Amino acid sequence: MLTYSITPSTLSGTLQPPTSKSHTLRAILFASMAQGDSTITAPLDSPDATAMLTACQTLGAQVLHQSPECIQIRGVGGRPQIPRDIIHSGNSGQVLRFISAVASLSPDYTVITGDSSVRSQRPILPLMEGLRGLGAFCAANEGHPPLIVRGPIQPGITTLEGTDSQPVSALLIACSLLQGTSEIHVRSPGELPWIGLTLDWLQRLGVQVENHGFTRFLVHGTGGFPGFSYQVPADFSSLTYPVVAAILGNRPLTVENVDWQDSQGDKHVLTWLQDMGAHLTIDVANRRIQVSPGSQLRGCSIDVNPCIDALPLLAVVACFATGKMRLYNAAIARKKESDRLATISQELRKMGALIEESGEDTLEITPRPLHGACLDSHRDHRIAMSLCVAALAAQGPSRLEGCEWVDKSYARFFSDFTALGAHLIQEGTPC
Repeated sequence: MLTYSITPSTLSGTLQPPTSKSHTLRAILFASMAQGDSTITAPLDSPDATAMLTACQTLGAQVLHQSPECIQIRGVGGRPQIPRDIIHSGNSGQVLRFISAVASLSPDYTVITGDSSVRSQRPILPLMEGLRGLGAFCAANEGHPPLIVRGPIQPGITTLEGTDSQPVSALLIACSLLQGTSEIHVRSPGELPWIGLTLDWLQRLGVQVENHGFTRFLVHGTGGFPGFSYQVPADFSSLTYPVVAAILGNRPLTVENVDWQDSQGDKHVLTWLQDMGAHLTIDVANRRIQVSPGSQLRGCSIDVNPCIDALPLLAVVACFATGKMRLYNAAIARKKESDRLATISQELRKMGALIEESGEDTLEITPRPLHGACLDSHRDHRIAMSLCVAALAAQGPSRLEGCEWVDKSYARFFSDFTALGAHLIQEGTPC
C-alpha cells in the first residue's frame, strides 16, 4: 500500500494536466468498433484504458501500434467476435457497462466481471433491462457482476433506469452499431453531461441521434462508422485538484492546454468555484486557466449531479468557505469506486470537519479549521486526491494510505504536486 506523508504547503507555477479518461475510453471503444484503422493521440495512461483495450482485443480489435503518445487500432466493423475467455473490466464501471452492451451484438455468450469494487458497487440491472428490451439474454447475481450476456440485439423500443449515465451511454453506443432505428426511453435521467459526451462522440462519427430531453432517444443506426483520428484533450476532472489546492493556498497557478470548447461536463466545476468567489480566469483563446491569490469562498447549495465526480473535492472546498454548504442530488455517488458520501464524510471528520450526511443524497458542511490526521483513500482515486488537497491546507501533518489508486485517472498526481511546491514524502509504513 502506497502511503504519503503530507505537510501543509502551497502550490504555484504552471501545469499541463493529464488527458481525459472518459474520452480515452470512448476513443478506444469506438476505434475498436469502427471499420478500418483509427489513430488515438495522447491517450491517458490508466488501468481503465488498459482494461478497455484488452476487452476490445478480446472482441476482435487489433492493436497495430501502442506507445505513450499514440494507439493505432484496427476495428471490427461493428461485428464483435465471440470472446474465448471471460472479459475483466478491472476497476472500471465504464468498461463493464460499455463492453457488456457491445458484446450483446454477438450471437453467443459473453461473461464480463470486474474487481471486488465493481462486483459490489456497480449495479448492472439498468443495463440488463435496456438490453433485454432489444432481445438480449442477460443474467447476473443479484444485479451485480459477473454478467452473462448473449445477443444479438435488434433495433426496437426499450426502456431503462437512467440515474447512472453509463448504462444509457452504453445502450446508445450499442444501438448506433445496429442497422435501423432504435427508441430508448430513460426513467429519471441523471449525470446528463456524460450522456452528452457520448452523444457528441456519436455525432462526430456521423450517427444521427434524436435527443428528446434525455428521456427519449431515437438512434438511427447505420451498422457502423469509419475509422478516425482523434487527439485526447486535457481532463477537466483532474485539473480541478491543483486548481482548488492553489485557491486554498492563496497562490497563483496557470493550467495550460485546456480546451474550454470540449464537451466534458466537469468544466462547470470551475464555474461553480467562480460563483463561490474564487479568483479564476478562463482564457478560452489561449487555452489557459489562471488562479490568482485573494479568493474568498462563500458557502452555497450546489446540485452536484451534473458533475458527480467533483463531490469529494467540493466537500473539501466547503470546509474552507464562509457559511454552510449543501451538496445535493448526489445519491449516485454512493455507487462509484466507494460510497463517496460516506467515505469523504468519514475521512474529513478525522480532520475535524463538521460534515453530515442528510438522507441518501446530500452532504451538509459547516466550515471549521481542519487538522492533520491519518487518512484512507478507500481504494478510490477521487477520495485520495481530494484528501491530499485537504491535507495540504490543514494545520499539522497528515498521512494518506492507498495513494496508488490515483493511477486510475492521474498517474502523475503526486509528482505534479511536488513539482508545484507541495511537501509530499512517500512512506513505507501505514498509519
